Amino acid sequence: MGVQYLSWNYDQMGVVATVRLSEDTDNTTAWQRFLPTGPVALLPLNSDYSSLVWSTTHEHAKQLLNMPEENFIDALNDALWKQYPRSGAVDACMSWLGSVLRSIGLPDGAERQLPPSVATLAPSSRAAFPLGFGHSTRYVAPHVALVGDAAHRVHPLAGQGVNLGFGDVKDLTDFLSDALYSGLDVSHNDWLEKYESARQRHNVPMQLAVDALYRLYGADLPPVVLARSVGLQLTNAIHPLKRILRKQMLC
Repeated sequence: MGVQYLSWNYDQMGVVATVRLSEDTDNTTAWQRFLPTGPVALLPLNSDYSSLVWSTTHEHAKQLLNMPEENFIDALNDALWKQYPRSGAVDACMSWLGSVLRSIGLPDGAERQLPPSVATLAPSSRAAFPLGFGHSTRYVAPHVALVGDAAHRVHPLAGQGVNLGFGDVKDLTDFLSDALYSGLDVSHNDWLEKYESARQRHNVPMQLAVDALYRLYGADLPPVVLARSVGLQLTNAIHPLKRILRKQMLC
């Protein structure tokens, strides 16, 4: 297409696999935990299986790929359950905020579900890929339209890559339907440029927000940890804000 593609690497790998859970469960909740090396996430597939995305360093990713399955499962469960050292000052501030939220009738986030445990891996499902940011300055050219990862690339920590792609497909098919209804050729510049404009207005802010989250969670300074912890707790407590975020993330 001859267009510019903006990109940078995060110096991380995403280790992926399909895992079978140990417990009988409805398995309708996505889980994510932020570790010192990066987030580990389980995304439900059905009642028994989830999709794993474990963001970590290049060296650790190589170790995880080369482990026997039993050792890999032990390492994954340890990542989901291990208790890491916490800042006493941050915990004290969060406890105070929880008491303030309870006093005004808002949820304080104190009640937490326990994460699942993993029993086995689906055969030949373990792999890894480099993580980075990417965005094409143009989504369209004569007879060409980019969607999904061809147009943009984000860190998996917010689980937004697939949602951005679904949004591209929805808008592309909508504009294609309008073009056909109007009697235009499907490659007409009018509807192609409308698609590009609509998606870039949505995708670029979301990509930058995910990039900011990656950098925010990559810092371990107590003031930064406190700021993000307070932000999450307030977001959880304020239901209208949660609804707005959900709507924006599913567009």
